[in-house]
Amino acid sequence: MKCLPYLLFGLVFSCTTSKQTTESRPPNIIIMYTDDQGYGDVGVFGAKGFQTPNLDQLANEGMRFTDFYVSQPVCTSSRASLLTGCYANRIGLTGAFSHRTKKGIHKEETTIAEVCKSKGYATAIFGKWHLGLQPQFLPPNHGFDEYYGIPYSNDMWPYHPDREEGFYATLPLIEGLEIVNPNVQPEDQTQFTQSFTERAVSFINRKKDEPFFLYLAHPQPHVPLFASDKFKGQTKRGLFGDVISEIDWSMGQILQALRDQGIEEKTLIIFASDNGPWIAYGEHGGSSGPLREGKGTTYEGGIRVPCIMRWPGKIPAASNCKEPVMTIDILPTIAGLIGAELPKRKIDGLDIWPLMAGESGAKSPHEALYFYYKRNELQALRAGKWKLVFPHEVRMNVDPQPDTVRYRSGYVTTEPGTNGYPFVLEYPMCGLELYDLEADIGEQHDLAKSHPEIVERLQTLAEKARADLGDKLTNREGINQRQAAFVVSAE
Repeated sequence: MKCLPYLLFGLVFSCTTSKQTTESRPPNIIIMYTDDQGYGDVGVFGAKGFQTPNLDQLANEGMRFTDFYVSQPVCTSSRASLLTGCYANRIGLTGAFSHRTKKGIHKEETTIAEVCKSKGYATAIFGKWHLGLQPQFLPPNHGFDEYYGIPYSNDMWPYHPDREEGFYATLPLIEGLEIVNPNVQPEDQTQFTQSFTERAVSFINRKKDEPFFLYLAHPQPHVPLFASDKFKGQTKRGLFGDVISEIDWSMGQILQALRDQGIEEKTLIIFASDNGPWIAYGEHGGSSGPLREGKGTTYEGGIRVPCIMRWPGKIPAASNCKEPVMTIDILPTIAGLIGAELPKRKIDGLDIWPLMAGESGAKSPHEALYFYYKRNELQALRAGKWKLVFPHEVRMNVDPQPDTVRYRSGYVTTEPGTNGYPFVLEYPMCGLELYDLEADIGEQHDLAKSHPEIVERLQTLAEKARADLGDKLTNREGINQRQAAFVVSAE
């Protein structure tokens, strides 16, 4: 399938009338969302140095989405879009929240968990949240019955090697609304993938007789990397490969639990990553495969992620979808499948069930996908096979010779990109660039000068987005942006 989605901007699709399951019980929904796992970090997407047999099995029994996007190449924004069906800048959730952040997801926004609960689902999240630290922002107040995990990224703690002492507070582990471990230690992180998986399996076993929504949000392979003893030293890719192998094991445990309970055919599984790999960390970062750049950029390596979906008997096995779609489409698609109403507030996602079902001639429902980053900068858009990149500051790695570098632990001599230390970064400006992603997946050949008519057409689409959501690069204010929620003070 090729993508030529030239539909009217803002056209609303009614997901409640989309194809729904004919079974008396709606499908269970499982989303496994990893952190900083690159496009080239799954076997069926070309991984090297390690194997992912369970994820590959998922693809062999389901559909591989080769052109699947996150809305922004950073944690909080990506997760906000997945859970709400909105561009993150529409709802004021941008960047990556830390322990100092005094804002979070607004109570008026609707999450996938709340959509599912409206139809009687049991709901749970195990792993990383990152949509606000204070109690009013945590999962139990946004549709999740169960929560066990961390409120922000696993590197936001006192032991980060390249941050000044005191830059980060402690990393807490939370169950429900209660802090059960106020100061996570390195040995605790080695157990995260296993413990979150065990919680997920327990939830499946306990809720097998009712529809459930499970969100398993692994904090790995975000640096610092941690694997349990069982997986250390098991791959040719070092610690990063070991971490991915343990994540693959996690998927295997989920699949086995579904088999044991006899509910495989009643369960839709979606696997994806929250953004591209953190290539600044070299051997501790992942791979973008054939894509350009990684996390923190709106080139393909930062925003195009591996995605696999499986639902036996509903999604065709061993199939591929090349249509451009985004995490914002998951909520409305799930709403359609379970017969739930869409959120009352405007969302951006559209129902992609025809693509998931492998319907003949199905196309992406989007006229264009928009990629914002930083403080509401519209940095790129994709329409069909074309991608237009707007002039902006780009984060790029510099590969200096080994040198004495100042870190919080003192002056150390290390080779950048090794031992958990990042490369030095530079921020050059890019120009107005046009790429044909069908012919040039690596964005190496700028066609802006040779196709001015395409540039003009895509600029027109960009203006629609700027009017709707604003754009700091052109000093535009959007008319349909909403505010995140704020706290006056936070402990």
